[in-house]
Amino acid sequence: MTATVIDGKAFAAGVREDIATHVTRLKDDHGITPGLAVILVGADPASEVYVAAKHKQTVEVGMASFEHKLPGDTSEADLFAVIDQLNADPTVHGILCQFPVPDHLNERAVVARIDPAKDVDGLSVVNAGLLASGETGLVSCTPLGCLMLLRDQLGNMSGKEAVVIGRSNLFGKPMGQLLLQENCTVTIAHSRTADLPEVCRRADILVAAVGRAEMVKADWIKPGATVIDVGITRIPHPEKPGKSKLLGDVDYAEAMTVANAVTPVPGGVGPMTIACLLANTLTACCRANGLAEPEGLTA
Repeated sequence: MTATVIDGKAFAAGVREDIATHVTRLKDDHGITPGLAVILVGADPASEVYVAAKHKQTVEVGMASFEHKLPGDTSEADLFAVIDQLNADPTVHGILCQFPVPDHLNERAVVARIDPAKDVDGLSVVNAGLLASGETGLVSCTPLGCLMLLRDQLGNMSGKEAVVIGRSNLFGKPMGQLLLQENCTVTIAHSRTADLPEVCRRADILVAAVGRAEMVKADWIKPGATVIDVGITRIPHPEKPGKSKLLGDVDYAEAMTVANAVTPVPGGVGPMTIACLLANTLTACCRANGLAEPEGLTA
């Protein structure tokens, strides 16, 4: 048995095409351009690369991109002043502060300062609470991307048993809530779960998000399961000196012999994160203007 490869890169490209179509329609029919503001504090090289990718993809789908690059010694008061300005700006529909921020800034306080209606990262306690209670909010981008991939692969997930390995506020908990909303029976497993391999073997849907390279082996996977690998670990490339290689939480080669479908690393979940950031910005714009939300781009 050889599993289907879930091509997140191709799927994300399709999502961006759908978003671009909706954005064009908003401009033509209503004179509205969705706007995404990204705040970068300091000069973290990885963050700068990621922010540049966000800007590029934002512009490519026809949205307005607002970048605010602040010095690394920016005070909390000055950062909050920028956020307050963006909260009040009607041309800005989504606000994202790129993490990590310098140590003197509190990430939770930064997230709390962003208007929940513009919190397109879906990280605020307000949006987390709305998701947990089944109400309408903005959903964290990576879990939303995983949900889109699962819907595309499986269609109706009602009644399926799902296991999420990882209980973080950023991913594990919202992923579990999204799967519950799809009428799955959900287990959130973690480092203290007794007999973790046996728990995983029950899963029709197995989602791994712990950051331990190739932890999930073939004998952890139920034959025919759908496996979503969210983990990323960078190691020295075994064949290319000076280069690095990305590994997921799942032993990909082994999983391909047991599962029905598997996301690769890279090229699986990763490309969906920015695509869903743009989807959330579009959704926030539609909600702010009392317009119908785009189908297929929300939870």
